[in-house]
Amino acid sequence: MAFPHSPLRIDPAHLAGFGVTLFFHALIIAILITYAPTRDALKTIAPLMVQLIKLELKVDRLPTPLPVRKAQTRPEPQTPLLAAQAPKANLPVAVMPPEPSPLPPVEARVAPPAAAPVAPAPTPIEPPSFNADYLDNPAPAYPPLARRMGEEGRVLLRVHVEASGLPSKVEIRTSSGSERLDHAALEAVKRWKFVPARQGDKAIPAYVVVPISFNLKG
Repeated sequence: MAFPHSPLRIDPAHLAGFGVTLFFHALIIAILITYAPTRDALKTIAPLMVQLIKLELKVDRLPTPLPVRKAQTRPEPQTPLLAAQAPKANLPVAVMPPEPSPLPPVEARVAPPAAAPVAPAPTPIEPPSFNADYLDNPAPAYPPLARRMGEEGRVLLRVHVEASGLPSKVEIRTSSGSERLDHAALEAVKRWKFVPARQGDKAIPAYVVVPISFNLKG
């Protein structure tokens, strides 16, 4: 709806031009005042009276707008909503399996350990012999110097007898205290014969200790 034009209307473009003109005039006046000859000339000129004129703008009242009628809309017929009832489906039912019955305890039977084979007892060893009557081993000779010096004592000899009955090694186990008596015993036993050691029916090499005594009273 259009409204009638007001009797007085101010154009914004004219106001802008008027403001720019006033700005330039003020700028020129400021430049002239700062200029020395102009300032001296202004002192002799009579003051210029400027009277500002109030600009009154008369604006008529705007007519009151007419009330806008609301368009009446017909209410749409409401369709009753019907709840759709879905047929009940035969859903599968989970069936829990029955719990298994506990099994009876099983007794673990441990087989007895197999008896270890018993090793046969070793056949005892019969040590060598040197005092048989048929061996006829000569007694060691008494050293003459040891007799004159009155040396006496007992020597223990360790003899290794082979399976043949002959000594292969003779060494002093316990000395008599006289080097002459020990040497005489060693030389005599080296020539002896022995009955070899036996393990069952088999002759085997073995060690035997032979005692030799030197006594001047015997």
